[in-house]
Formats: sequence, structure tokens, C-alpha cells
Amino acid sequence: MEQTTLDQLLEWAGWGMLIVSWGLFAKHLPQLPDVIPIHFNARGVPDGYGSKAVLWALPVVATVFYSGLTILNRFPHLFNYPVRIVPENARRQYLLATRLIRYLKLSLVLVFYFLLRGAIETAAGRAPGLGAWFLPLVLGLVFGPLVVFLIQSMRSRRDSGIQAK
Repeated sequence: MEQTTLDQLLEWAGWGMLIVSWGLFAKHLPQLPDVIPIHFNARGVPDGYGSKAVLWALPVVATVFYSGLTILNRFPHLFNYPVRIVPENARRQYLLATRLIRYLKLSLVLVFYFLLRGAIETAAGRAPGLGAWFLPLVLGLVFGPLVVFLIQSMRSRRDSGIQAK
């Protein structure tokens, strides 16, 4: 499928944030103490500590998720949809679904970036933790695009007169 300007912007933003995350990691890892916060409670306060080597997991997992979702996004016909896919709605539903995946990719990279940054700032003594805003932000970034997709998908079904599954 052809990508719109918004789709291209989401792709570039995601790749850009991955690069920023790796740069942040590379820049700060040598300066961090050997023991850093590696777990935070729901209020964003550190409640578990471990080796700074654990920080490798954040950009690695973000990159693996982003790459895997990028590959998956090439096959929208394999996704599950809340509506029956027929020739009349396939293009619109595939566009909505692939855009959802792009939003989710960017959201996941942002979540891992904020987690990495928060762990670095806390370990360096510049912050007391992630902050109480972290959990609501994560929930909003992950579930917000999903809710929007479901609403748009159902509206698209209604507007085309096609019945649900």
C-alpha cells in the first residue's frame, strides 16, 4: 500500500527515536554507577536495583519490537479486524490497520526511550524516579491509538453499510 505523508512521518519519527535512544544509551552508560535502578513501582519510584548492563535491554527490545512490527505491517491481510473484510472496505481497513501499527511502533519506542531516560536520570542522581506521570503516559500511548483505530474502523464499516463479523 502507498504511504501517506502521515504514515511516512510516523515511520521517520519512530526510526529517529530509536537512533536517539541508542545515542542516549551510548552517551550515558560509561558514566553511570555500576548499580542502578532497574525496576520502578506504579508511582515511578525505584524499587529494584541491579547492574547497569541491564540497560542494554531497553534499546535492544525497542529495536526488536520496532523491526518486528515493521515486517508485520507488510502483511495487513493477515491481521484480525473488527469488521468483515470485503473488496469494498479492504483498502480503507488496511490503511487504518497499518497506520495503527505505525502509531504503536512509535508509542513503544517512546515508552522505552522515557524508561531509559528515567533510569539514567535516576541513576545519575538527577531525578527521584520516573515520576507519577509515567504510567498514565504509557497507558495513553499504547491504548489511545487502539481506541482511535477501533472507532475509525467501526465508523468505516457503518459508512459503507457492511456488517460486522
